[in-house]
Amino acid sequence: MNKNDNPILIDFPLEGEWWAPHSPGTKVPSHGTDMLGQRYAYDFVMVDWEKKKKMFNGSSLKYILFGIPLSDWYGWGKNIYAPCDGKIIVARGGLKERKRLNIITDLLVVIKNGLFFRPGKHDLHKVVGNYVIMQTENAYACFAHFQTDSICVSEGQDVKTGELLGRVGHSGNSTAPHLHFQMMDNLDPLIANGILCAFKRYERFNDGVWEEVHNSIPTSEDRIRSISY
Repeated sequence: MNKNDNPILIDFPLEGEWWAPHSPGTKVPSHGTDMLGQRYAYDFVMVDWEKKKKMFNGSSLKYILFGIPLSDWYGWGKNIYAPCDGKIIVARGGLKERKRLNIITDLLVVIKNGLFFRPGKHDLHKVVGNYVIMQTENAYACFAHFQTDSICVSEGQDVKTGELLGRVGHSGNSTAPHLHFQMMDNLDPLIANGILCAFKRYERFNDGVWEEVHNSIPTSEDRIRSISY
């Protein structure tokens, strides 16, 4: 992160405890690329911190051999909220999720997209999954990988901070149910540049105690939780 970057301040878009394995607080570009406006993008995953950040209820062997049902993944179906006021510009759903997660199958999906997806040639929907783009006062907020049929806002709708947008899912280019979130300078991710954002208030677990932090950017080392709406 460049020390001259001046982040947009927004609310945290989720409830509960989360981990950000990809965050501009750790490296930039956070996802290893500037493509699709991802320079300062976040991934938020729900994990069991007492079990080495395990993301699902079940055995690792079952995950490898047979797969784990979506309903057994901790973050799946959790609410996603508008982190600021804005207008819904794009709300695209209808893409089905894979009903069981298997490490081999899901990695093959990611590898295939990484090797063969070409912006402007292939359907963005298949990569970002079910998604929402919201116009804010000075940027565009993009939320990706919604649960199938969970998006509950419509294009052209004005929304307020804290309003429900939908639920965390596993649609598109995803290896686990999670929220991919980014701010951009353009409505179209194909030409957008990423914009840095920070969160006004959340809590971080530090030396056995939850502490409130303000106007901050979580890193991949942080155990964080929201301050409820």
